[in-house]
Amino acid sequence: MGREFLDVFTGWAESYDSFVQGHDAEYKEVFRRYDEILHEIVNRSGNNVIEFGIGTGNLTKMLIDSGKTVFPIEPSPEMRIIAAKKLGENVTIHDGDLIDFPKPSHQVDTIVSSYVFHHLTDDEKYEAIKIYNTLLNTGGKIVFADTMFLSEKEFNHEISKADQANFIDLRDDLKREYYPTIPVVRSHLEKNGFTVSFQQFNDFVWIVEATKK
Repeated sequence: MGREFLDVFTGWAESYDSFVQGHDAEYKEVFRRYDEILHEIVNRSGNNVIEFGIGTGNLTKMLIDSGKTVFPIEPSPEMRIIAAKKLGENVTIHDGDLIDFPKPSHQVDTIVSSYVFHHLTDDEKYEAIKIYNTLLNTGGKIVFADTMFLSEKEFNHEISKADQANFIDLRDDLKREYYPTIPVVRSHLEKNGFTVSFQQFNDFVWIVEATKK
């Protein structure tokens, strides 16, 4: 359910905000247009939002500042501490992951995440989407930004590029986690009753927007 990667975030929490601004050469392309990507998620979201894997709360703050009601979920205690300082005492951050999480008592119209969904295996992604379907009414949306690839060939090409550039951390990251192909994500969403579109924002990251039929 993605929690096997929590140790990564234990050591990453303090430096995460610097990291996403492109200060690490290996991940500079991964986080290129980061602020624009988050703003795009906000623009595509409704008024009552669940956010998974809020990290240090960057997207959460943008959503709240735009007047949306957010139910934030984050499994890492270290990330929750930093996010709480950023978001203030009026925001409750819930312990949970993409599959096992507390449900809000109010109706939500959008489920969002950024740089998170790849922590699930492809089978777990399908299970998660099936759960999200039950939380949304017709017209409700899933809006996720994450690293994904058009094909396995393109995925393997990026691993080779990272290896040739001596980007060892990036190469190992691509091999270790569960970065999906777009056909797999599209199939999972369509089988669960969503129409879906994809928009690419850099060499790695796409926004997927899925609307419940």
